[in-house]
Amino acid sequence: MLKEIKRKVLECAVKAENMGLCQHRSGNFSIRDEDTGLICITPTGMDRSEMTYHDIVVVNMNAEVVEAETLHRPTSEVTMHLKIYEARPDVNAVVHTHSKFALTFAILNKPIPAIVTELMHLGCKEGYIPVAPYGRPATPALAESVLKPLQISDVALMEKHGAVAVDKDIKEALTKAAYVEELAEIYYNTLTILGPGKEPDYVDKDELQKWAYPKEIKLLPGEN
Repeated sequence: MLKEIKRKVLECAVKAENMGLCQHRSGNFSIRDEDTGLICITPTGMDRSEMTYHDIVVVNMNAEVVEAETLHRPTSEVTMHLKIYEARPDVNAVVHTHSKFALTFAILNKPIPAIVTELMHLGCKEGYIPVAPYGRPATPALAESVLKPLQISDVALMEKHGAVAVDKDIKEALTKAAYVEELAEIYYNTLTILGPGKEPDYVDKDELQKWAYPKEIKLLPGEN
C-alpha cells in the first residue's frame, strides 16, 4: 500500500515542477495513509528529475522516520505537513509550492480576493485566499503559521515563502495549487491594467457559497 502512495507523491511532485509551480528543488509534497496514519513525503534537497518512488520517505506523526529506502532525509518542512494533518483530520494530502505569481502576493502579504468565481473550488470560506504570517523555513513557527489560514480555506499564501494547498486527494490538492497560481496571475494582470491604488470588483463570499450543480440537468439513475 505504501508503495502505491509513494508513487502518487512522486507523480504529484514531478507534475508540479512540469506545471511550473515549483523549481530548483523548492516545494514539498505528502500523502497521509488513512490505514496506518503514516506520512509519505518528498525528500530534502533532491532534483525531482532524478527522484524515484524509492526516495520518498515515510514518517510517523511524531516526525520519526520509519522508512527511508535510499537513506534520504525527509523535507525540512515535514513538521508543517504534520501540523496540518493534526489540525485538519479531513485532509490526506498537502502540496507546498513556490509558484511565481502566488509568491509575488505572498511577498506583499496581500490576500487574493474573489475576483472570479473559481475561488469557490478552493474552500475559501471568507471569500479570499489568506496569507499565513512569516515563519522562518523549517521551524515550528512556520508550521504554526499556516494553521489558522487553513481553518478558513483549503489554500493559503505563505508570507515571503510560497503557497500551500490541502485536500483528501493529492491530485485535487495539486489542482488547488494550480488554481492559486492562475488566480494570482489574473489578479496581478488586473491590478496592472487598473493602475496604482485601484482594485477590481470582487465576488461576494455569500455568492460563492450559492453555487450548485444545475438541477435542470437530468442525470442517469445512480449518477452523482
